[in-house]
Amino acid sequence: MSLNIKKIPVFVFPNSLKFYLGSKASHKQLLTLYNPYDFPVRFKVLSTAPNKYAVIDPEGSIGPRTLVDIVIRHTMPTIANCNFTDKFRISMQDHTTKQILGKREIDAILLQGERDDLSSDGDFHSVPFIERPSTSEDQRIFVTNRSLPVTHSTNYVIAIVIGLVCVVTLLLPTQQEVPHPSNIPTYLHVSVNFKLVLAYVLGLVSMVIFKP
Repeated sequence: MSLNIKKIPVFVFPNSLKFYLGSKASHKQLLTLYNPYDFPVRFKVLSTAPNKYAVIDPEGSIGPRTLVDIVIRHTMPTIANCNFTDKFRISMQDHTTKQILGKREIDAILLQGERDDLSSDGDFHSVPFIERPSTSEDQRIFVTNRSLPVTHSTNYVIAIVIGLVCVVTLLLPTQQEVPHPSNIPTYLHVSVNFKLVLAYVLGLVSMVIFKP
């Protein structure tokens, strides 16, 4: 890496840390540092309120195109420390010279109450209620749960095709009906038992086709 590089973007997730007084699980959070570059870097984590936080491994190295997770624990979750915004600064340094290549600051705040990820909708708000219109034209837009008509045309076509196959096969000579030479090849002669099966199938198909 060239030593004349003065600044690079620092990639950190999340952009802010929110601790909740009533949720002990939120008192320990992960901060992920990304190194998308093709050279290793060193990192260092600083805080404007180091007496309120404990950072596991606040200094270290990140290999090329890798990431590291840093554990940040709030050590003083009291009501007196709520609603004060602290800051963390993450600096990236040259792995060899320790020259600062970039910095990134994120906010950290302790909030009262408990974290409820399921009920928190963030920036989403309720939309106004609109009554269902009474005109038939507008109802076609709102009513989307109506059932679709079922058609049996495909079944009829299949039944007709099967019936035609049965009829044509039944018209072929049986294997016993060979008293004189026939123009039909021998391999097309059908046994009596097979014709009986086809006649039975034809009867079932006829019931389907002509069913009222």
